[in-house]
Amino acid sequence: MIVQKKVSSFNTLNLAKTDFSLSEIEEMKKKPFILDVQPVESNNFNITIETADPSVPRFRGDIFIQTLDPDILDVKSKEFRWKQGDTLVPILMPRDLLVMMNMFMVSKGMPQISDELAKDIHFKFCMKTDTVKEYISCRIIGFSNDVPSVLVPQNFMNWANNRFAPDAEQKISQIIISGKENEFGLVEQMLQERHLESKNAQVAIGRLKSTVGTLILVVLGISIIAVFLSGLVLIQYLQLLLSKNLYEVRTLMRLGHHPNSLVTNFFVYFSKVFGIIGILSLASFIGFKLFLDSLLKEGGLYIDTSLSLMSILALVLAYCLFALASFLSARKGIYEQNNG
Repeated sequence: MIVQKKVSSFNTLNLAKTDFSLSEIEEMKKKPFILDVQPVESNNFNITIETADPSVPRFRGDIFIQTLDPDILDVKSKEFRWKQGDTLVPILMPRDLLVMMNMFMVSKGMPQISDELAKDIHFKFCMKTDTVKEYISCRIIGFSNDVPSVLVPQNFMNWANNRFAPDAEQKISQIIISGKENEFGLVEQMLQERHLESKNAQVAIGRLKSTVGTLILVVLGISIIAVFLSGLVLIQYLQLLLSKNLYEVRTLMRLGHHPNSLVTNFFVYFSKVFGIIGILSLASFIGFKLFLDSLLKEGGLYIDTSLSLMSILALVLAYCLFALASFLSARKGIYEQNNG
C-alpha cells in the first residue's frame, strides 16, 4: 500500500510534519508483520507537462512526478528505463488523469482520447528553476491504477533532482508498505497508531488478501486432518480384513505359501483400492474446482486457479504413505500368524 501521514490543523500551522524520516522507515521495517518499506521519491523542482503534437489540441499543466520500484508496479514494461543522454523519458500515467482529460475534452466539444491514442501522442516536460529552463520529450507507455501521480524511472528522477534542485533536501511524503497477507490486521493497526492513511481501495484489497490467506490455512489444516482420518479408516479396514481371514492365512501358510507372497497379495489389493479412491477423488476435485472457478469468475475474483505441481505431488505422497502403511500393517499381521 502507498500510505502518507494524515493532514491535520497542526500541519497547516507548520506545527507538525507530514514527511517520513529514515529512522521511522527503519523502525517500521523491523516489525515482524512487515515485509518491506520503501520510500516514494518525488521531484524537488518545478515541472510542467504539455502536448508537443500538432495533431492534438495544446494541453499544459503543472504536475509532480514520482518514482517507485518497478517490481511493485501494476504495469510491467521493459520500456520503463532511462539513462543520461536519452532524449525520451518513458512515463506511466495515472488512469484517473486520463479520465479527467477525457471529461475536459467532452466539455470543450473535443474528441476523447483512447489508451492507444494517448500512447502515440508526443508530450514534453518543462523543468525549470530561477536560472535554468529545459525541455525533454516524454511518452506514455502505460497507465497505473494504483498510483495517482506521473511515474518516471529512478535514473531520470535522480538526474533531474541533481540538475534542477541540487541543494534541496529530499523529503519523503509517501512510502510503500508491504505486509504479510494473512496479518493485515496488524498492519492496519500500525497505520492507525501512527496516524497514517491510504486509499480505501488498497485497504479493502489488503483485508481481502489477508482473509483469503487465513481461509487457505484453515482449509489446508482441515484437509490434512481429513486425509489423516481417511488413512486411519483404510488401515482399520485392512486390519479388519486380515482378522476375518486369519484362518485362510494360516491354512495357506501350512500348505506351503510363503508369508511374503501373502503380504504381496494384500499389498497389491490395497494399492488398487487406494489407486481407485485416489483417481475418483482427483476427478471429483477437478469437477468441483471447475465449478468454483466459474463462481469466482462470475464474482469478479480473478485468481490463479490452475493445478500446481505441488498438488499432484501431494496426491502422490499421500498414495505412497497409504500404500506403505498397508504393506507394513499386512506384513505385521501375517508374520504374527506365521510365528504363532
